[in-house]
Amino acid sequence: MFAPKGPSLRELAVQAMSSTEHGYDLLAPKFDLTPFRTPDRMLDAVEETLARHGDGFGAGLDVCCGTGAAIPMLRRLCRDRVTGADFSAGMLAEAERAHGTGPAGPGRSTGGGPAVDFVRADARALPHGLGSSYDLAVSFGAFGHFLPAERPALFGSVYGALRPGGVFAFPVPAPLPMASPYYWMTAGFDAVMRVRNAVWRPSFVMYYRTFPFGGVREDLLRTGFTVETLPLAHFGHRPDGTPHWRLLLARRPWPPGRAFTRSP
Repeated sequence: MFAPKGPSLRELAVQAMSSTEHGYDLLAPKFDLTPFRTPDRMLDAVEETLARHGDGFGAGLDVCCGTGAAIPMLRRLCRDRVTGADFSAGMLAEAERAHGTGPAGPGRSTGGGPAVDFVRADARALPHGLGSSYDLAVSFGAFGHFLPAERPALFGSVYGALRPGGVFAFPVPAPLPMASPYYWMTAGFDAVMRVRNAVWRPSFVMYYRTFPFGGVREDLLRTGFTVETLPLAHFGHRPDGTPHWRLLLARRPWPPGRAFTRSP
């Protein structure tokens, strides 16, 4: 399950008994050697789908960027600049080391795509300096860290960071059937985490079953987004013909009466 140089069982236990933020600070140096990193297959599928259904993007924002797995994808999709935002200083340090465009990062070479910057921020309250300046926002593997009551603040924060016409894109899985062993694995994991958080402080927020499509869609619509989905055909279809994974596109609408103009 883990690479030979990945975190030990003891290191994972220490992380699990820490706060969410400090736990990721501890895990950051070895995070990319765990199964928790977004697989390249998923990143490639999202990139290809966005490239086919978009007409180019100006600035890109990776919400809860972690160690920056999605940064190269955004640099290929976006023309102007790319920002990674995360609340963990440890994860940001790894992202900056791997993908920053400063002296320590490889992106400084000419012709390597737009510049990259990183900002430490809570995704539920992104800094005002990011406001209404991005054409594309993405997020991968982070939504289990937000309780359902926190989704309106999260979506409102991303909405405020997007320009009118901007898109918030993220993959969503099909619901697991009860006959699937993964259904019971995720249900069991969430139950253990609820017990852990009931008896231990600080809490570590990580759940697999708190981001259902129906509730997410309703919260996005209440925030002001329009919502559509596209199949991620790379992952095939279920026996009933529905895709295993879809790409959700939440778009910040243009103000009424405002003519559509694409940024140069």
